[in-house]
Amino acid sequence: MNLENRIAVVTGANKGIGQECVNQLLAKGAIVYGFCRSGCSTNHTNYHCIKADVRNLESLSAAFKEVIDAHGKVDILINNAGLGYFGFCEELPIEQWQEMFDTNVTGLFYATRLALPSMKTQGLGHIINISSIAGLEGYQQVSGYCATKFAVRGFSDALYKEVRDFGVKVTCVYPGSVKTDFFRHSENITAHDNMLMPEDVASQIIYCLETPPNFHNVNLEIRPLKPRG
Repeated sequence: MNLENRIAVVTGANKGIGQECVNQLLAKGAIVYGFCRSGCSTNHTNYHCIKADVRNLESLSAAFKEVIDAHGKVDILINNAGLGYFGFCEELPIEQWQEMFDTNVTGLFYATRLALPSMKTQGLGHIINISSIAGLEGYQQVSGYCATKFAVRGFSDALYKEVRDFGVKVTCVYPGSVKTDFFRHSENITAHDNMLMPEDVASQIIYCLETPPNFHNVNLEIRPLKPRG
């Protein structure tokens, strides 16, 4: 897909991988809408920041309506919004379990459901779902987060088969540890330079978006070569 003048929506766009995707899409000439719960830091002529909470269907529907009213379509959706809490299963607060599922799974479903009709109508579109290596294998004291990312994996695998005949691509991305503020809820892990850099993960997402129409990268697993240096 040629990204120039394509209409892209990025959730969780104000930091980390989301912000880097925004910057690189803009550099390619795309028109980008960032959906954020707080203000967005990017300033660009082709960038539009919309305050929206992916957990709230009414909020998210209003945000997508603004995009569709302005352009009549969505070409690209990057479901990036997500968070994780750490702890033993029996000690994990129920509220944190619910927040992870509401954000990582239900919010992703809401956004996908709202973007798909225009993609299917025009016979073109690409949905990027950010999972994690925690969606490929389980890790102790991250059971809740792993459960959400395994759900993203299953949803993505089913969805790509559902929409491929409509010309819509679905790519699920499985990054290893990334130097972002994701680990702010962890007492034992601090982000460091041996982790993946968010701009490098974003560059691989851009590569997937730019592939030819009949080329489909279904799953993309990315890990640091030497995570401990």
